Amino acid sequence: MTETLLRAARCVVTMNDAGEELADCDILLRGGTIAAVGQGLTTKGEVIDARRCLVTPGLINTHHHLYQSMTRAVPGAQDAPLFGWLRRLYPIWARMGPEEMHVAALAGLAELALSGCTLSADHQYIFPNGARLDDSIAAAQRIGLRLHATRGAMSIGESAGGLPPDSMVETETAILEDSIRVIDTFHDPAPGAMVQVALAPCSPFSVSRELMRDTALLARDKGVMLHTHLAENDEDIAYSQAMFGCRPGQYAEDLGWTGPDVWHAHCVKLDADEIALFGRSGTGVAHCPCSNCRLGSGIAPVRGMRDAGVKLGIGVDGSASNDAGNLIAEARQAMLLQRVSLGADAMSPREALRMVTRGGAEVLGRADLGRIAPGLRADLALWDICGVESAGSWDPAALLLAGPTRVQHLFVEGRQVVRDGALTTIDLAHLLERHNALARALAAG
Repeated sequence: MTETLLRAARCVVTMNDAGEELADCDILLRGGTIAAVGQGLTTKGEVIDARRCLVTPGLINTHHHLYQSMTRAVPGAQDAPLFGWLRRLYPIWARMGPEEMHVAALAGLAELALSGCTLSADHQYIFPNGARLDDSIAAAQRIGLRLHATRGAMSIGESAGGLPPDSMVETETAILEDSIRVIDTFHDPAPGAMVQVALAPCSPFSVSRELMRDTALLARDKGVMLHTHLAENDEDIAYSQAMFGCRPGQYAEDLGWTGPDVWHAHCVKLDADEIALFGRSGTGVAHCPCSNCRLGSGIAPVRGMRDAGVKLGIGVDGSASNDAGNLIAEARQAMLLQRVSLGADAMSPREALRMVTRGGAEVLGRADLGRIAPGLRADLALWDICGVESAGSWDPAALLLAGPTRVQHLFVEGRQVVRDGALTTIDLAHLLERHNALARALAAG
């Protein structure tokens, strides 16, 4: 069994219950787990000098649309709110196929890995021209990151009062049948799983109440989680009230979409009653601050959710609405937005760092991740805090204040995915050449 020793790390942020931060600390990785944490550890395996490094648990991204990495900064969508943004992009996404989906996912996952991410959720809800969820799962396997692949869906097109064009929706029977196929083929419920599957109808404005209810029943029968967009902006609230006669939180509760096996993306416009509901029921939230800013959706009530006991993680969201997929920068943005909204003491860098590590693990139901302790999985991010970004920093664990925003080394299940700031698993230059060629073809189309 392979071993790797991280020797004499400047600081180890454990994210354990006591909030310990350990100086001059060794970490021994054996196989896919953390074997020991302490001083004076030895190994016959590889030794990595970590004296320049802050070590955190691998970061966890709770919401993404990896296919959107091929449609950044699209003219006509750059200054639009959510619904107008979607109407501009749907026809472009309709021209994508399996190769575009796979290559876009590779690029998106590579970007995440370089920002310290070891596990990403991916909400794929379009399947044009023969694309399948399998395309992004294969990408994660090539990059070497863990993936929570969510089988998204849209079933109500424009002609039936929905937002997406009719050409991009599926029948609800086909959606449920493929959901079963994907779960049976890919979902691994065991600790240390590299791929798990969740079911994720896109949003209340693109699927029927019946599909939401049937998906919840299927997910619980199969023992997988549920995910969707909820309460993202004022348009979202107005649609729910006009079409369903209730706010999004009530809609979710009525259809079985609350509980510890559910997490919702955005939740910018939750009111006090909905926040209390999510706290009571153990429902999780993926907070996507940059996307919420970019689309003008608002500032999510993160402080209120945290105080009410809502499980909270961070998500970069898709690159068509964020334009970047840097997860550590996303956590910094989450901290800053709470401060500009509520005051300088509204959120500390350590609290935001907890949200993007242990918090994300709690949202995704991964008790095996998000902390640094013997017996947990060997998912670790090492940050060089002796570079210019953090020069003069008195507090190495205040990573979100001084940087860096790019990881030096990254381990997933004990395997090194990033070494000395470069990916070890793929030829990034070759990938980007193909990715940009496909993006140019989409633009020309």
